[in-house]
Amino acid sequence: MTFRLGHLFDLTGRTALVTGGNSGIGLAMARALGLAGADVVLVARRGAELQQARSELSNDGVSAHAVTADLASQDAATVVVKAVEELGTTIDILVNAAGVNLRQPFREVSAEAFDLHMALHLRAPFLLTQAFAPDMAARRWGRIINIASLQSWRAFANSAPYGAAKGGVLQLTRAIAEEWSSQGITCNAIAPGFFPTQLTAPVFGDAERAARLAAQTAIGRNGELGDLIGAAVFLASDASTYITGQCLAVDGGFTSK
Repeated sequence: MTFRLGHLFDLTGRTALVTGGNSGIGLAMARALGLAGADVVLVARRGAELQQARSELSNDGVSAHAVTADLASQDAATVVVKAVEELGTTIDILVNAAGVNLRQPFREVSAEAFDLHMALHLRAPFLLTQAFAPDMAARRWGRIINIASLQSWRAFANSAPYGAAKGGVLQLTRAIAEEWSSQGITCNAIAPGFFPTQLTAPVFGDAERAARLAAQTAIGRNGELGDLIGAAVFLASDASTYITGQCLAVDGGFTSK
């Protein structure tokens, strides 16, 4: 039987900006959106990794551009907007995937370390939304996807600033939805479970710990980056037009047990 709903998921003609798109979850989501037809703009701080990611996407047939920017800086949004203008494109989909988790004991966290978590997980998504949402609204179409976490709901050891920031991501997602959804822009979050990335290397480097976490899921395994493809395309496409201010846990049922 012919699949007649493909147009709902087709991102041809859209441009997606993905922060943290040089590796891990950000790169996986950029690849998913690109394979669904979108042009992709990757934003990250480390230029060499960024160019490698762009090359990988190009080899997959994805049209990709790279913008080097420190998203923890106060002028990050200004830098990114200028770069996008120089590319001669407009942004339809904003994915805020850049992040950090320094995994420090609570009593050892400095003010600078705390502020870094807030800058990357909350301030950068807020300012980038301020920068790009007005043009999305003028076109009456836009998608903003934030990255939440299991720690948006529960605490893990040595991750207090990360967990506080990820809790804030849920409310930021709702606030963006409240402000912009009546103008054609939806904002939702994806909360991944445990996936193998640079941020979770300490977890997956401990086979026993990784096995315990897998056992805590309903499915019985930890995540693979390919598990994010469907959720990313769904929330970035017309298929999710009437969904906004929500958080989709892609965690194998970890939060259900």
